[in-house]
Amino acid sequence: MRSMIAAFALAATCLSAPAYAGPVEDYEELREEVWQATLDADPLLATSIGDRRGDGKLGDLSIVEVSRSQTRSNEFLKRLNVIDADRLPVDLQVDYAVLKRSMENAVTRLGFSQARYMIFTNRGGWFTNFASLPNRSPFFSMADYESYIGRLRGYAQVNADGIERSRVALDWVRPLVQPCEPMEGLESRIASQIVDDYTSSPFWRPFSGDRPASVTDAQWQDLKSRGREAIEQVVLPAYREFLTFYTEEYAPNCRTGTPGILATQNGKSYYDHLVKSFTTTNMTADEVHNLGLSEVARIRAEMVEVAASAGYDTREAFIEHLRTDPQYYMTDADEYLEYTQALAKHIDGFMPKLFGRLPRNPYTVSPIPAAQAPGNTTAYYEPGSLKTGQAGIYRLNTTELDQRPLWELPALGVHEAVPGHHHQISLQQELDIHPLRANGTYFTAFVEGWGLYSERLGIEMGLYDTPAKEMGRLSYEMWRATRLVVDTGIHSKGWSKQQAVDYMLDNTALSPANIDAEVNRYITWPGQALAYKVGELKIRELRKRAEGRLGANFDLRAFHDTVLENGSVPLDVLEEHVDRWIVGAMMVADATAVVQDAADAAAAQN
Repeated sequence: MRSMIAAFALAATCLSAPAYAGPVEDYEELREEVWQATLDADPLLATSIGDRRGDGKLGDLSIVEVSRSQTRSNEFLKRLNVIDADRLPVDLQVDYAVLKRSMENAVTRLGFSQARYMIFTNRGGWFTNFASLPNRSPFFSMADYESYIGRLRGYAQVNADGIERSRVALDWVRPLVQPCEPMEGLESRIASQIVDDYTSSPFWRPFSGDRPASVTDAQWQDLKSRGREAIEQVVLPAYREFLTFYTEEYAPNCRTGTPGILATQNGKSYYDHLVKSFTTTNMTADEVHNLGLSEVARIRAEMVEVAASAGYDTREAFIEHLRTDPQYYMTDADEYLEYTQALAKHIDGFMPKLFGRLPRNPYTVSPIPAAQAPGNTTAYYEPGSLKTGQAGIYRLNTTELDQRPLWELPALGVHEAVPGHHHQISLQQELDIHPLRANGTYFTAFVEGWGLYSERLGIEMGLYDTPAKEMGRLSYEMWRATRLVVDTGIHSKGWSKQQAVDYMLDNTALSPANIDAEVNRYITWPGQALAYKVGELKIRELRKRAEGRLGANFDLRAFHDTVLENGSVPLDVLEEHVDRWIVGAMMVADATAVVQDAADAAAAQN
């Protein structure tokens, strides 16, 4: 039996071998150039993989660098298009398709002024990304602390470049600025980073603990002195400078009227690009909108059934009960966090049943930092890094607990932690693929599609064991379905914010505060919200196809490992890969059946 299976594997390998070495060498050389350019441009990414070239540096946010980046991507794309992908082996064909899509997106995106100058949303931008520096940095050696201090000092230039690009956005005839209402409250989140006592700043945290063993006492005192100086003389003044710019120049010139990107210059073409880019499909905004309407109708019917099982005559009555009954809400933030942590550990126990391969890096559950929590989403995931000694973090919003019901936590946990984002992203970092793919490639439709698909896996884990929890899962799925309607409604059909809010209030069980925060997000970050449902539906479609063709030979763990084994990829690349896996699995099943039949015949003769 083993020899027959090996023969099939050898035949498949021979069929995929390149006819000539030239395209392989050309492609691998180009891919390495792209990777090195990526590390040069992103010092924090370099640090996360243990590459010290970026020590003490931050990325270049200047207008000049944006143009350079577009030129580099365009040159890489031209060279990539010359290579005959059909002459590459299958694994490099996947690699090629991923790189090509990434380059095409970069070149097209930077051709739009919105991408060049609308560089922050109601959730943040360069200033919030920088606030995570203490969590993203290693602190093992003197060199690590020197690098951290260098980055603190370098923030003034990054902040100045961000402000300069935002000022350019204000100079257009139709300013490329965010709408007024969704941005309300951002100034308070900026101001929360500005403290009178440097020891209260999160940037001081790396110096507040014990001295590392590799650092002498004299060195430690010197590092702390220079760290204090960088925080007081560079970081805090930069946040004050941005707050002044935002409150005195940007906010007074925010957009009124129709909130969608359609209202900006060339907004329709930009949104059309975003739809295709975020979904990795050729769907139009209208097609996405209609898909959303269809999904909303389907999920709504399921919600009616769940409400009936709970003893309620209508879906609306059950949702009202879930939104208002105190039994579903906690009042203590620590208790809420501990409840979520315990649930996460319970979910961990199901992972070996669903996957054959698990990542090494663990995750933890921690609150969203206080400065970033107000007005933020319910939760999000921060990737970790084994190289920097940072576990993944499932960040939980512990403010406004009267708007955060317990029945939504099972679906939330499987999406943000495992088997969702932490499992997929940590595994991608450890895959035996080129580091550009393992660390530098991200397709929202795949990553968020997998997160939403993971919520359905909670059914197989038995997590939704009450009508309230099942309604919580359906509400989360409905949340992603309504996004298809609301995002396209706002940005391609001229919807107002209130239209979007009313639509989500009518169809989901989300609290009013969560809905308001979500709609603000969709307005200021066009297109991103479309990726979740489109990606999830594709993964579900592929699973159904595999189950239908393989029948009793379908292996759920093998299917999941197959979906994830290339990391983040466009949906068409994923589909081709899963189809190849199905064919291979059918060949193995047929070979096994032949061997078994032969063994049975021999046994009968004996």
